[in-house]
Amino acid sequence: MAGNSQRRGAVRKGGTKKGQVVGSGGQRRRGLEPRGATPKAEDRPYHPAARRARAAAKAADQRSRRPAGRKAEEGPEMVLGRNPVVECLRAGVPATALYVALGAEADERLKEAVQRAAETGISILEVSRAELDRLSANGMHQGIGLQVPPYRYAHPDDLLARAAENHETPLLVALDNISDPRNLGAVIRSVAAFGGHGVVIPQRRSASVTAVAWRTSAGAAARLPVARATNLTRTLKEWQNRGVRVVGLDAGGDTSLDDFDGTDPVVVVVGSEGKGLSRLVRETCDAVLSIPMAGDVESLNASVAAGVVLADIARQRRI
Repeated sequence: MAGNSQRRGAVRKGGTKKGQVVGSGGQRRRGLEPRGATPKAEDRPYHPAARRARAAAKAADQRSRRPAGRKAEEGPEMVLGRNPVVECLRAGVPATALYVALGAEADERLKEAVQRAAETGISILEVSRAELDRLSANGMHQGIGLQVPPYRYAHPDDLLARAAENHETPLLVALDNISDPRNLGAVIRSVAAFGGHGVVIPQRRSASVTAVAWRTSAGAAARLPVARATNLTRTLKEWQNRGVRVVGLDAGGDTSLDDFDGTDPVVVVVGSEGKGLSRLVRETCDAVLSIPMAGDVESLNASVAAGVVLADIARQRRI
C-alpha cells in the first residue's frame, strides 16, 4: 500500500488505478498559511549581502582585538626612478622584483639595474608602461621600479651594540615625531655618510621607512639600521644611563655648535618640522644646540640641520 497511513493526520482516499493513496496530512492547508514578511537580504544566510555583512563584522572584530597603537602589517614598497633603483641595488637592498616598462630607453643606469638584479637573483618583469603607472601611483618611475619587502626595524639596543662591535664611539640620531618620509630618508643618508651608527624613531606619530624614504636615502637604509622605540623619552634616558650624551637641535638652543664637543658618545635629537622638540624630549636633553647662521634665515630644514651637525661631529672626530 502506498504512503504511510499510520501517521497523524493521514486520510485514506479512494483508490486509483495505481492503488490506494493517503492524504496530505494537512501539508497543503499549512502551505497556504501566511509566513510573514520576507527577511532582509542581510538576514538570508546564503545571500551575497549576508556574506558581505559577516565578513565586515569579522574584520571589525579583528580590529577591536588589535592592541592600541599597533599598526596593520605593511605591504611591499616600490622604489621608483633610475638613480634610486641603481643605488638600492648597489647597496644590496633585499628586493623581490625589478619592473621594467616595455619600450623604456636603455641607458647605462637601466642596464646596470638589470644586470645587478640578474646577478643577485631578483626577478625581472617586463610590464607595460600603463601597468607601471598603476604600480607607482604617481607615474614618476622613469620606466623602472624596484619592489622591496616591508622594512625590518632594529631594536634601539642594537644601535649601541653596533658601535661596540666596531670599537667606535657611538654616534646616533633620534627623530622626534618627524612626519615627512623624505626628511627621514635624508637623515638616514647623512648618518650613513658621516659615520653614524643608526637612527631611532618613535613607533607612533612618525614617518616610517616607506618607498619615499628608500628613494631619498638612495639605498643608505639598507646599510644603516633604523630602530623603533615604543617610548622615545624612555629610550633616551636609558642611553643616558649608559653614558651617551643626549643633545637636541633647536634654533633657540643654549649651546652653540661652535662650542660643542662631539667626540664623546652622543645622540642628536632632531625635532619635528613644525613644532620642533616635544616638551618631554627637550627636558631629557643634556644640551640643546643651535647652529650659527648668517643673514636673516631663522632656521634650517630638519634633515639639513641634522646633516650640518653630523658633519661637524665627524670633523671633530677626525682630528
